[in-house]
Amino acid sequence: MTNYHLNVNGKPHLLKDIDSSTPLLWVLRDTLGLVGTKYGCGLGLCGACTIHLDGAPIRSCSFPVSAADGKNIKTIEGLADKDGTLHTLQQVWIESDVAQCGYCQSGQIMSAAALLDQRPKPSDADIDNAMQGNYCRCGTYNRIKAAIHTAADRLDTVEVES
Repeated sequence: MTNYHLNVNGKPHLLKDIDSSTPLLWVLRDTLGLVGTKYGCGLGLCGACTIHLDGAPIRSCSFPVSAADGKNIKTIEGLADKDGTLHTLQQVWIESDVAQCGYCQSGQIMSAAALLDQRPKPSDADIDNAMQGNYCRCGTYNRIKAAIHTAADRLDTVEVES
């Protein structure tokens, strides 16, 4: 059992007596109470547990807490602004009625947010590559892709106006 320092959604956390092999997903959900990140397959294959670690998307269900020590973590709860204003992707997701059951959507949104941080105007191929491995049992892939394009357009418009 070891202590770990994590910066989650801009807030420092000292976690005491955590087994080094504990998946980061369970630390986020069970220890910190951040339940927006979902458990899907437990193998890092489905994408439901996607979060950002130092800005890069990772699968938290198969990522040990020991590897996150001292790192910056962003979950779906941290994607919105501090005043509660939803991230453009979250707004578009709602307006476009992307989700059906919604279970995988936090992982989908986190992968899409990482994509838009890296490629503000992604092509269909960029989206396909970035979202590969994020599975949706309801099959809303076309709506996901359209929402990412809409969010990219809105983010581009905001930057031009600024």
